Amino acid sequence: MPAFPATGRSALRRGRVSRPGQVYLVTVTTRHRQPTFMDHARARLASQLIHARGTWGDAGLLAWVLMPDHWHGLLELGEEPLDRVVARFKAAVARELHASRLFEGKLWDRSFHDRALRREESLLGVARYIVGNPVRAGLAHSVLAYPYWNAVWLDQRAPPL
Repeated sequence: MPAFPATGRSALRRGRVSRPGQVYLVTVTTRHRQPTFMDHARARLASQLIHARGTWGDAGLLAWVLMPDHWHGLLELGEEPLDRVVARFKAAVARELHASRLFEGKLWDRSFHDRALRREESLLGVARYIVGNPVRAGLAHSVLAYPYWNAVWLDQRAPPL
């Protein structure tokens, strides 16, 4: 009898390929989709780490938003594989929240979702979709009224894409 292929998230991870220079839309969810980041102290600390350059190694973070129960990011990979970049980000946020005694237990779900963007896709359009999440979720009346997001296009010193 033929063996069936493995199922579930681990099977999906085995087929994952990281390409240097590729831009990925990444989603990471909190454990059991708990609204952990409704707490502003937690969200502020996480946002500081998300914004810190050292969190991403040689990858470039182009746009991101931290929602109460998940994080979306637009990442351009360097040489380091996507799974390592995301693991470092998740570990850094969890470690700092634990150290600051703002959170106990497991913070993130085990895996993450990613989608490689096609070259013809508009990076700016995807970034707008990402940062528009709080408005669509009813957390703010405008993007500017929600504090936990950023995009490189706001920094005049950033090179244009």
